[in-house]
Formats: sequence, C-alpha cells, structure tokens
Amino acid sequence: MYTIIMLVAMVAIFYFLMIRPENKRKKEAANLRNSLAVGDEVTTIGGIVGTICHVKENSVVIETGADRVRIEFMKWAIANKGAQTTEAQ
Repeated sequence: MYTIIMLVAMVAIFYFLMIRPENKRKKEAANLRNSLAVGDEVTTIGGIVGTICHVKENSVVIETGADRVRIEFMKWAIANKGAQTTEAQ
C-alpha cells in the first residue's frame, strides 16, 4: 500500500514539475505565432530582428535593416515579439 502511494506521489511531482510547464510554454508559443500581425517587430530563433510586412498561413515575411531586405520565415522560427536586448551592462 505504501509503495503505491509513493509511486502516485512521484508521478504527480513529475507531472507538476516537468510536463505541465512544458505544455504551458508550447501553448504560449502557439498563441504568439497565431497572433502575429503586420507591423509587429519580431526576433527569430536565429537572432534576426525585423518588422513583419506580410503574414501568410504558415510563414511571415519580415523586413530587416535600413536597406529594407525582406526575408520569409516559417512561423515556427519566430521566437518572440519585440527586439531583445541581451547586452551585458
């Protein structure tokens, strides 16, 4: 009986510490990618920063830099909205 209770407790701890947070992160990322709109400033997983100029079903076209280069990315490659500054100060 004690063994079964410990096993159930370990599964519950595993769920709340590992599985649930991962599912929450995946859901937030999917919501971010579905809410992309023209004019949003985004950062890709490769670190490219640009402004969205066209949204397609599975991809977005972003415009980068002063020379206005346009690059098409799959939506899954968008890491977050807004320019990220990670410089050490």
